[in-house]
Amino acid sequence: MFAFNFNNTTMHIFYGKAPLITFLKSIKIGDSTIGFVPTMGALHQGHLALMKKSLQENDYTVVSIFVNPTQFNNPEDLAKYPRTIEEDIKKMTALNPEIILYAPTVEDIYEGQTVSQSFDFDGLENQMEGKFRPGHFNGVGTIVKRLFEIIEPTNAYFGEKDFQQLQIVKKMVSKNNLNVTIIGCPIFREANNLAMSSRNERLSIQERSEAAIIYQTLTAAKEKFKTNSAQWVTEWVRKSFEKNPSFSLEYFVIADEATLLPCFKKNKNKKYRAFIAVFINNIRLIDTISLN
Repeated sequence: MFAFNFNNTTMHIFYGKAPLITFLKSIKIGDSTIGFVPTMGALHQGHLALMKKSLQENDYTVVSIFVNPTQFNNPEDLAKYPRTIEEDIKKMTALNPEIILYAPTVEDIYEGQTVSQSFDFDGLENQMEGKFRPGHFNGVGTIVKRLFEIIEPTNAYFGEKDFQQLQIVKKMVSKNNLNVTIIGCPIFREANNLAMSSRNERLSIQERSEAAIIYQTLTAAKEKFKTNSAQWVTEWVRKSFEKNPSFSLEYFVIADEATLLPCFKKNKNKKYRAFIAVFINNIRLIDTISLN
């Protein structure tokens, strides 16, 4: 364990699972609860909002910072993913120094075998992100399941920006009978409504400004979906991005929130959601919006 002192406050930091497990066993008494916020670091206000909710709803809050190699299908994306551990610790300490940080090494998590477990998420993994990032959700499932086994949280908090991931984690918990409640939290947005993401740190000021078009397009698509088919709206989005050479649209999908299957014919009894992934200067940004 390492105790980080910042402005005369001390935070408990663990780099290995064994001392963390021992510490958590020593503090957990009776029906006390542990909230857990898994992150890959480069913390922003969205992450901090998840932590605030956990702090409000649990006796203890654990945050993990781990850039998980098995969920990256693009080696360049993994290499360039922002790593700002010292700044992250300062942000967490300023929020609440009682947060417990787990910042493991790859060896501590994978014990010499950095490979994913194979999961069956009942088809949720084959849509959108899974289609364009082969193996991504096996990596997500592997690390989240491993972290749950180490920390044994009561509640775990995930942002809805990664809505497909949220649904997959819920499925993984259900199919593996894990004793943890998964709580989805609203997307935090920048002043121009760009969804907050650690990858935003790689954008220039100009690119960050231009990226406002993503949410603008989603809100326009939501309005158009009221009176048009999913296919018509999808084509409209594709043509809209063709007019913006700074961006490359990877996908835009209108899907059933529960199954994540594409919508071909509207059903008034179903909830629909639009999902989008775009590149700007080889930086990949995703966003989503409920259409109901």
